[in-house]
Amino acid sequence: MGDVSPIAQTVQRLHFGPDGLLPAIAQQWDTGEVLMLAWMDAEAVRRTLQTGRGTYWSRSRQEYWVKGETSGHVQQVREVRIDCDGDAVLLMVDQTGPACHTGLRSCFDTASVRP
Repeated sequence: MGDVSPIAQTVQRLHFGPDGLLPAIAQQWDTGEVLMLAWMDAEAVRRTLQTGRGTYWSRSRQEYWVKGETSGHVQQVREVRIDCDGDAVLLMVDQTGPACHTGLRSCFDTASVRP
């Protein structure tokens, strides 16, 4: 049996849900700003690690999308972190322009709600 590539080793560590997906949080690498939540399957993870571009699975369109492919607001992935259970990933990215499809920098509301 040959050596397993680092990308394959990473994918093997992940635990995808019954739908074959896991949540992926994108965070600006240098400021810590949380930008967005998207979904990835094993192939999206592989593509992200191979290209260094945030690649996700669209649950509504049922297709892969590369962040910024049409808008120009690309995500250059600097690091991928796996959570302790292996069922979510954190993408440390360098975001060009807004991350949200609404045109805002972050998909998360800037108005906080306190308990």
